[in-house]
Amino acid sequence: MNIIVNGGTRGIGKEIVMLLAKDKKNRILVMGRTASSLTRLSSGAKNRNLSTFMTDLAVFDKNQQAFLKAVTSVMKNVDILINTAGSLVVKEFMKFSNDKAREMMETNFFGPASVIRAVQPLMKKGSHIVNISSMGGFQGSSKYKGLSYYSASKAAISSLSECLAGEFRDSGVAVNCLALGSVQTEMFEEAFPGHKAEVSAKEMAQFIVDFALKGNKFFNGKVLPVAVSNP
Repeated sequence: MNIIVNGGTRGIGKEIVMLLAKDKKNRILVMGRTASSLTRLSSGAKNRNLSTFMTDLAVFDKNQQAFLKAVTSVMKNVDILINTAGSLVVKEFMKFSNDKAREMMETNFFGPASVIRAVQPLMKKGSHIVNISSMGGFQGSSKYKGLSYYSASKAAISSLSECLAGEFRDSGVAVNCLALGSVQTEMFEEAFPGHKAEVSAKEMAQFIVDFALKGNKFFNGKVLPVAVSNP
């Protein structure tokens, strides 16, 4: 399968890439912000089936043409797109600057949306777009102080997933969204020092990989909570 994973250099995204790369039949393009991390990831793939593209989703539109060139140089079509990249800053709403708030929205919502717009024309019937949201953005879930913009941005990508499933239905491209609870990642540890999540990044990555490969046979336009705790 031809698969694109953004945010694939650390945390859940990295574990997803490592799991997918074990299958020689997969060709994976990994998107990330750090050249050194992308290089290490690519060089560590025993099956030599990883390609990389360095970009910051907050400014993805400036790199869209280069991105499409990178995609088409390694794959003719895209079977799966997994949007895992995200930014989490814990800060009270009244203390957020407009610039920081917009940066989080660009990374968590506008950037992934632009990636979808770029990739969708390369996707055929039976393809699957999987967006990663959060329980913080899941309607009716408990909300927490300091996570207003993060939760709002994740709610936006959740709603977009539902909308796009309807728009892409005729082309046979399924769109689903997984709203994750707490997962023990670098981002979680940086945001909540001293807290311990019940689920590891590798465990969650395995679930997401299985869902990306098979979930579109059973779901389309769904926002599914994947959490043993909230947060």
